[in-house]
Amino acid sequence: MILTTTTYIIIGSILLNLISTYIIWNMLRKNEKQEDILVKYLTYLDSLSKTINYMDEKLTKLDVKGIFESDDEIGWFFKEIKGMQKGLINFKLIDGEEEKKEEV
Repeated sequence: MILTTTTYIIIGSILLNLISTYIIWNMLRKNEKQEDILVKYLTYLDSLSKTINYMDEKLTKLDVKGIFESDDEIGWFFKEIKGMQKGLINFKLIDGEEEKKEEV
């Protein structure tokens, strides 16, 4: 049985397709794992963002009269907490809805 050039091309094409299929399947599987990890991170960051906002509201309500800030013993500690809160409040998880609200 003599193999012609066409037969070699067909066999090569089949092998190339099989290898390509395996590579694509493997990359798709890895991509899906990364998407699952990303969803977990976004869920965590969303809860962290909500916690930061809640803490900011509580700190603001806590010292409405300025009692803690004016006290020498507690004042420095309260000022440090408020400073840390100002740094944290800049961290926000932005999604499509928040971007639309900012544009309007």
